[in-house]
Amino acid sequence: MGFSQSLSGVNAASSQLDTIGNNISNSQTVGFKSSSTQFADIYANSQGLGTRVADTVQNFGTGSLETTGRSLDLAIAGDGFFQFSQNEQMAYSRNGQLTMSADGYFENAQGARLTDQQGEPLQVTEFSQGAQATTGVESAFNLDAEAETITDAFDQNDSDTYNYVTNAGTVYDSLGVAHDMSLYYTKTGANTWDVRSALDGEMAQDQGGGVGQPQTLSFNESGVPDGNTALNFDFGDLGNGSQGLGFGVEFDGTTQYGEDFELREFAQDGNASGTFVGVDITENGEILANYSNGNSGEVGTIGMANFRNPEGLTPEGDNLWTATQESGAALLGQAGSGQIGSLESGTVEASNVDLTQELVDMIIAQRNFQANNNAIQTQSDILETVTNLR
Repeated sequence: MGFSQSLSGVNAASSQLDTIGNNISNSQTVGFKSSSTQFADIYANSQGLGTRVADTVQNFGTGSLETTGRSLDLAIAGDGFFQFSQNEQMAYSRNGQLTMSADGYFENAQGARLTDQQGEPLQVTEFSQGAQATTGVESAFNLDAEAETITDAFDQNDSDTYNYVTNAGTVYDSLGVAHDMSLYYTKTGANTWDVRSALDGEMAQDQGGGVGQPQTLSFNESGVPDGNTALNFDFGDLGNGSQGLGFGVEFDGTTQYGEDFELREFAQDGNASGTFVGVDITENGEILANYSNGNSGEVGTIGMANFRNPEGLTPEGDNLWTATQESGAALLGQAGSGQIGSLESGTVEASNVDLTQELVDMIIAQRNFQANNNAIQTQSDILETVTNLR
């Protein structure tokens, strides 16, 4: 009986204990994937020579998803990896705990930068937005078909000279100052209405400088517009140092039915100035930068990757893997498409280490180590006995 077989068993059990210890130590590491040690027997000329470590296999099963409420914490609900750029090399991770650098890059704790599908680092480049004057409005109403026709001359201060007035919404001048826009509707015929507009109570002007001049909406017998629905209003100099304000209002979608007056839609393209306040990330990986003026702008889309053989990836530490010939080249795509899972913001993926199973495996590996050590001791005792024979 030789020592080599038992010694190989001791070495194999020691390697298994190392793997188990590494799993246990990373049981709280976000995105960590546990590993297991595989063994193979050793034979020569049909004689068993012990065992060896054949491989250490990574388990890429999904860990549980845990809510954090932090917008820059991301988890992948399914297969796939985040793609990071570090030292001009691409690396991949399941850990989506991100921070934003002072210059707007999305980074992990070690400074690796999150990239798009082209491998370019994603970055917020605009941390403020300038004021934008309103240049167009979209609005839709229902005008009551049963309203009475009014023939009296329009008087802004006399509600008997129009059928309906509403504070339609807020528009902005070139300085980003907000103004309340009102619309006045006067029924002038069976299917025709005069429309007038005012800002902060001041009526729009006509080209001749007159105020309160109407524009017309007309409807067919089905209650939908049968003519031009794009009306233009000019408010001139607002007296606050801004440029003169004028814009078109699109009334497409406005109807004339036998129902109460109703504002259905109001949207405009102006805004006040604003500063960057944070980001939202959609389940498809689109990054939206949010500003204090209520606007948002798309920064880019997170590049995701998957592999034909994830177990072939090489762990590099810091929650990163790199591709190898065994893993195959990265298969790039967008979150939520193909074989890549969707993203969940405000969530992280916990380690997939099963502590209970690891502790059981550790007991088994420890007994294996002790058994091989006892076998060595037994062989030593036998050898000593043989040596002492007279």
